[in-house]
Amino acid sequence: MTERSSVADLAKTLREEVDRYSPGERVPSSRALVERYRVSPVTVSRALAQLAAEGVVVTRPGAGAYRAEPSGPAKPAPGDTSWQEVALSAQTAAGPVPRSVDASGVLVTLAEPPPGVIEFNGGYLHPSLQPERALAAALARAGRRPGAWNRPPTDGLFELRAWFARQIAGPGGEGGPTGADVLITAGGQSALTTALRALAPPGAPVLVESPTYPGMLAVARAAGQRPVPVPVDADGLRPELLAAALRATGARVLVCQPLFQNPTGAVLARERRREVVRIARDAGAFVVEDDFARSLAHEDAGALPPPLAADDPDGVVVHLRSLTKITSPSLRVGALAARGPVLERLRAIHVVDQFFVPRPLQEAALELVGSPAWPRHLRAVAAALRPRRDHLAAELRRQVPALVQAAAPRGGFHLWVRAPEGTDEAALTGAALRAGVAVTPGRPYFCAEPPAVHLRLGFAATAGTAEITEGVRRLRTACAQALPHGAGGGEQAPA
Repeated sequence: MTERSSVADLAKTLREEVDRYSPGERVPSSRALVERYRVSPVTVSRALAQLAAEGVVVTRPGAGAYRAEPSGPAKPAPGDTSWQEVALSAQTAAGPVPRSVDASGVLVTLAEPPPGVIEFNGGYLHPSLQPERALAAALARAGRRPGAWNRPPTDGLFELRAWFARQIAGPGGEGGPTGADVLITAGGQSALTTALRALAPPGAPVLVESPTYPGMLAVARAAGQRPVPVPVDADGLRPELLAAALRATGARVLVCQPLFQNPTGAVLARERRREVVRIARDAGAFVVEDDFARSLAHEDAGALPPPLAADDPDGVVVHLRSLTKITSPSLRVGALAARGPVLERLRAIHVVDQFFVPRPLQEAALELVGSPAWPRHLRAVAAALRPRRDHLAAELRRQVPALVQAAAPRGGFHLWVRAPEGTDEAALTGAALRAGVAVTPGRPYFCAEPPAVHLRLGFAATAGTAEITEGVRRLRTACAQALPHGAGGGEQAPA
C-alpha cells in the first residue's frame, strides 16, 4: 500500500472513531495509534493533520489532539444542482451537446506521485536535466531589462515572435512564417486551446490521430466538439484514412503530431507529409500541427524533417510549439503560427482568453534562447535521453517481455507498450502504484474503444538508468499480480 493510500485509510478510520468522542475529548497519542494500526509515525502525523484541516480535531503542541468543538449550526441539506447539466451543454441546431471536461488523462502526468514512487508517468524533464542555472541567470537578466515589468504587446514581444518564426521556417526559411505570423502563448496547451476554439464551433467534428494526446481530446470535448479518430501506423497518419474521414464527416480541422507522435513516437513519413497537407487543402480543412517534441530529439535522431508549416504558402497549417517541455514545467511560453484570416481569429480569442503572456516570462525566454547555454542544453538533453530510452527498452525486454514495445522512438519522452490480451488496465496501473512505480494508462489516449490495453512508460522524468532498472523491477512485480496467468515472464532483476 502506498503512503498516500495509508494516510487516506487511517484518516477515514480516525474520523469514524472521533465521531464517537465528546467535544474536547483527547484522541489517543501518536505512539498509541502507531502501535494500534501498525503504520508509520509519518502516516499518523499526516492523517491527524488532514483531520485538523477538516475541523474534526484540534491539535495542541505538547498535549496531543482533541475532538473539535461544534463550529456552528448544522449544515443545510444540499440543493438540487441537476439543472446545471443542461446549462453547461453547448446548444446546437441538433440540440444540446454535452461539454464534458475529462482532465484525468492530463492529470496523470501532472500529479506529483507519493514519496518513493518512481515516475514512469512523468511528462517533463527530471530536475537534473532542466537548465536551472541557465533559467535563473536568464530570469535575473530579464528582470534588469528596461521596461521588463511593463505591459507587453498582446501578440507577444516581436523579438520572441521572430525567434519562433525562424525555428519553424528552418534554414533558408523562404516558405515559412515570419514574426508577424506568430502569437506568443502561455505554453503549448494554451496554444492548442486557442486553435481549436478558433477553428471549430461546438458540435463540429475534429479529426484526431488515434491514439493521441489526451490533453487535446480534453480541449476538444470541453469546447463541445466531437473528436473523430484517424488511425496511425509506424509511419504516422495514414493519408487514405484521412481522406475518407474528411469525406465522411465534413470536418474542417485535423490535429496531428507529425514528429515523435504522442504516444506512439511515430514520425510522419516524408512521402506522406505533402499528401496530408494536400488532402486537407482539397477538403477546405485546417491542419493543426502540434510540434511539441522538435527540441526533444535524441542523440541518434539524425536530420529531422521540417515542420509542415515550413512550406505552406496557402495557410493550411496552424503550427504550435512550446519551450516548456525542453526546459521546465514553469516556463510556460509557446507560440502559434498561422497565415491569412485565421490569424485574426486566433489573435482575437488569444486576447480574450489571456490578454497577454507576462512580459518578464517572455523576456526570460528571450534571454535563455539567446544565450550560449541554450545550444549546450539542447545537446545535453539529446545525449541524456538516448541512454535512458535504450535502458528502459532493454530492461522491459529482460524483465517484462509480456509488454510488447512499439519501435523505440528517436525523440520524445516515452515508450508505448501493449499488454497481453485479457489484461485489466485499471488493475495493472493500480498494482504498479502499489509496487512503487507510477505508469500512464493507455485508455485516455483513444477517443473510441481502444484495440488493446496499452501503457505509456516515460524515461525523461527518471533520475537515470539505475532508477529505471528499479522501476522496471517494481513493474515486473505488478505484472506478476495483474497480467493474465502466465503472461509475466522475464528475468528477475537483482534487488
